Amino acid sequence: MTAAPVLDPQRTALILVDLMERIVALPLEPRKGSEVLATAEELAATFRAAAAPVVLVRVERPSTAEQPSGSGLVPGLAAEGDLEVVKRTIGAFQGTGLDERLRERGVTTLVFGGIATNLGVESTARAAADLGYDLVFAEDAMAAFTAAEHEASVRLDFPRLGTVVTAAGIRLAAA
Repeated sequence: MTAAPVLDPQRTALILVDLMERIVALPLEPRKGSEVLATAEELAATFRAAAAPVVLVRVERPSTAEQPSGSGLVPGLAAEGDLEVVKRTIGAFQGTGLDERLRERGVTTLVFGGIATNLGVESTARAAADLGYDLVFAEDAMAAFTAAEHEASVRLDFPRLGTVVTAAGIRLAAA
């Protein structure tokens, strides 16, 4: 992992992927969903305090009248002013209007956390890279179904797309 650059809160958004009750409760590695959630909540508080956008992504199964129990965001995660994005694919950009909503706010850099590292987070990050965003990955704000899947993303794939840091290493510039 490398040192994170100091980020401009007016041009940076936090993207938290699939922090839903049923997903956070799954057996995950290299850390529990509750640990990912705690780190993500700290990051979200930091971003909100700096007036930087917080985007909460959750998945809904397409062509399903009723979503499975626990399909909402973890209670207490969302705050007033956050953007909520409902995706129906693995990544959060396809058919959601997320790119437009970020560009309206002048966002050019995205900081990622969520579950699963190698699925929703990586798919969203790859699309973001294709769209020209600068990417930062908070490694300790993510988990996957196996440690090997998580490690493959954070050690092999993410460094090719952006900067991998710990949540504590993310710094937002003072306004």
